[in-house]
Amino acid sequence: MKMKNKALDTKRIWIYLAISFGIAWATGLVIYLTGGLVDSPKLAGNISLAFVLLATTYMGAPALANLLTRIITKEGWENAYLRPVFKRSWLYWLLAWVGPGLLTILGAAVFFLFFPQNYDSNLTFLRDMLETSSAATGQALQEINPWIIVIAQTIQAILIAPVINAIPTLGEEFGWRAYLQPKLMSLMDGRNAMLLMGVIWGVWHWPVILMGHNYGLEYPGAPWLGPLAMIWFCFVLGTFIGWLSLKGRSVWPAVIAHAAINGIAGIGALLVQGEVNPILGPMPVGLIGSVGFSIVALVILLSPSGLKLPSEVVADATADPME
Repeated sequence: MKMKNKALDTKRIWIYLAISFGIAWATGLVIYLTGGLVDSPKLAGNISLAFVLLATTYMGAPALANLLTRIITKEGWENAYLRPVFKRSWLYWLLAWVGPGLLTILGAAVFFLFFPQNYDSNLTFLRDMLETSSAATGQALQEINPWIIVIAQTIQAILIAPVINAIPTLGEEFGWRAYLQPKLMSLMDGRNAMLLMGVIWGVWHWPVILMGHNYGLEYPGAPWLGPLAMIWFCFVLGTFIGWLSLKGRSVWPAVIAHAAINGIAGIGALLVQGEVNPILGPMPVGLIGSVGFSIVALVILLSPSGLKLPSEVVADATADPME
């Protein structure tokens, strides 16, 4: 019976991946054929067709794949991971809410330690934006201290972004953490499951990365290093939010953490002067910018109980050593 379940889980994984990649990559093709991310037509105001497709169809593909796979294979909805388990898991919700912001700031700080020439304490970029806005609106915005804006945006990103961004990130996490992760962890040990999750999630992003998302189009090593760097980021970030989901016994800590990172990822760009290599940082998708997430992922992977459910840890501790 166990072998039969593993074979069935493997079949369901392949069906899920085919649907998730099929919908997302088809959406990516539509974006590419309609001008890509840079020249996408505007639908209303500054909202582009690419933005709408990314926030809906592309990011929603994993959740839709979860639903369709369950229907196609008649799996049912018993282990949907949607029930919030807050009372016993509130700590993981808290870590999901504030952790990504703190780790993003840490990564940006380390990046500027390595490249101090790229750190702009005068916030010239923001000052120029304020002067341009002042000229356009007639208001004395240039008199505002730009550091107030940076601090306000940081606080807002940490406190509010997890709520604002939760709907689109649910589209991803209801697929990756609520469906694929449990399936993979039933077939292999947790470390290999997280590694494979990172590769799959990173490759899934490739169409938009090749169109300039996160790294642009003119970084050193383009266009190949961007997709590879994305795999690394998805591995370390995925290990962190996968751990949150596992310990929290729900998809919601992963949704919150993913929403939080999307809200604060660009904060380091406000402090930049000169040309920087986005493959390195200061944004968390860079190899140096992701150092905070990398350290957390390493601790999780090296911990004997890091990728076990609380009930499994208790079972290991109380098991008869002679058995």
